[in-house]
Amino acid sequence: MFYLKKIAAALVLPPAGLILLALGGLWLARRHPRTGRTISAFALITLFALSLPTVADALLGTLEPTPVSEADLKRADAIVILGSGTYHNAPEYGGDTLHGEALERLRYGAWLQRRSKLPILVTGGSPFGGRPEGVLMKEVLERELQASVQWVESASRDTAENARFSAPLLKERNASRIVLVSHAWHLRRAAPLFRAQGLEVFPAGTGYATAAPSALASWLPSASALKGSSRALLEWLAIAVQAAGGAR
Repeated sequence: MFYLKKIAAALVLPPAGLILLALGGLWLARRHPRTGRTISAFALITLFALSLPTVADALLGTLEPTPVSEADLKRADAIVILGSGTYHNAPEYGGDTLHGEALERLRYGAWLQRRSKLPILVTGGSPFGGRPEGVLMKEVLERELQASVQWVESASRDTAENARFSAPLLKERNASRIVLVSHAWHLRRAAPLFRAQGLEVFPAGTGYATAAPSALASWLPSASALKGSSRALLEWLAIAVQAAGGAR
């Protein structure tokens, strides 16, 4: 099921989903020219729009919570940092390490620990092989960011398992109120999963969508903007599926 979800999302969401839709329109145009051309044009225009930074920022902004407050930090018992993938077989490091987004989360988690003195739990497994992400996260936090790690959860494959496998570790130490660190666009979906495990959650987002310093840059299409739009659409799709599952 884990791999089926990954494949389905890759085929449905942009860019692949819109490219397939445009190709389908071209195929349909052989018998129904107007309908086929309309479908293809819609797919290509949508793909272009999603490649604009201003559109990507707007979509991501619908997911982002307000930054964690000082009062929340004082109420919390622990900091939980979610993994974000690994950089497999990195030649410059001689093995597996973390990629950029994971490092952004660790940097913010370490910064929060310096402010709050709270213990840290890191969570992330190795769904595609290699060293577990939780182990790599602990290494980077302690060796490079001078932060201490209390717990390592290294069996989870996705956010739901992050929550399910982390909760018992926290509850063993009576840590029921957590500062949950992830990218801001991810927390609208992640926080309810941890709350469902009986934890009180204070979302702590990083990597907010911020306006480009130049207005022109906001309207120039880019691959990074398309990635942001696709990510926002994936999150909303996952939230809808999550809500549907909870309603049954």
